[in-house]
Amino acid sequence: MPAALRLRLGLLAACLFTVATNGFVIAGLLPEVARDLGVTSQTVGVSITAYAVVVAVIAPVASVALARAPRVAVLSGGILLVGAGTVMAASAAGFAPFLVGRVVAGVGGAVLVPAATAAAPSVLPPAHRGRALAIAGLGFTLATAVGAPLGTALASLGGWRLALGVLAALAVVLFAAVALVVRGLPEPPTIPLRARVAPLADPRVVLALVAMALATASFNIVYIYSAAVTRSATGGSGVLLAVLLLVYGLAGVVGTTLAGRLTDRRGSTPVVVVALSAQVLVLLLLAGGASSFVLDVAVFALWGLTAFAVAVPVQARLVALDPAAAGIVLSWYSTAMYIGIGLAPVVGGAALGFGSALVPVAGAAAALLGLGVFGAGLRFRRGGVLPA
Repeated sequence: MPAALRLRLGLLAACLFTVATNGFVIAGLLPEVARDLGVTSQTVGVSITAYAVVVAVIAPVASVALARAPRVAVLSGGILLVGAGTVMAASAAGFAPFLVGRVVAGVGGAVLVPAATAAAPSVLPPAHRGRALAIAGLGFTLATAVGAPLGTALASLGGWRLALGVLAALAVVLFAAVALVVRGLPEPPTIPLRARVAPLADPRVVLALVAMALATASFNIVYIYSAAVTRSATGGSGVLLAVLLLVYGLAGVVGTTLAGRLTDRRGSTPVVVVALSAQVLVLLLLAGGASSFVLDVAVFALWGLTAFAVAVPVQARLVALDPAAAGIVLSWYSTAMYIGIGLAPVVGGAALGFGSALVPVAGAAAALLGLGVFGAGLRFRRGGVLPA
């Protein structure tokens, strides 16, 4: 692959990494942000919901409204908004301006994510589009595996404003790099609104999307409030929490890889069922209140394996249900994920009000409900319900 193409793909992946890390990093900063702004952790959790809901709602709209705009302008403008919103949040003296900054960053993410995802396959020749998507998707994976733990570690050393400041600086650097380097991208085809919503007429697609939203909510309910859930094991140490999040993320990379191979060999259904069932068990184990850091490391590793193993087979099922509209269906998949992220702080915050041990129980309940919804979708065929 020519160096120029590698650089373009790397910049797209870096943009996606910045957007995703911006969404996940607040989980590790939650207690410190709450103390500094004089609010509760549940209140700060509202900012995560706002960020996710903004991305979920605006991303489909932005992909239609900006379809005719130059790709480089959309990409550079999106990452610049992410940086501006992050600066606003990092310099906020109270929760209201912090929330506004998070919303502005969410708008930038909503503009950038669909544009970057669509641009990645056009960077390489058609025979290498799968590789291009994998490289771009690596940005999201590394955000959980490395970005969020690194942000937590930075906050423990220099405060949460430092962590967000580094993200803002990265966004500004990427703005300049994208504007200068990522040029000559072909314009995407215009897709009518009717074609975009057509896959939602299939109940199998809708139920798979709902199942994914619940699965995403399941692990984020616990991930967002992981500082409270693991306090007895970490003693409130940001560094030890960063280690747990790093173990979770690295195990998630392994889980994603295994899920891809197993889906190819066994099909999507058994992989989804096993992964969600295992996630229920692991979260209930975490709810047992293990106060040993070593035990929590093992639990977080199992949790990362199971949580990340759900995404690939659900995407495979969605593509198999409507191969001709795979791109459109997968755009709804992204929306479903952000809806799940938006629900998580609300549910997790409510559970935290009754004690940190109930947070993993709430996550397990969401995973179990997602398993039921996914199973219900298997009973449908196009145009009707299969015999019981």
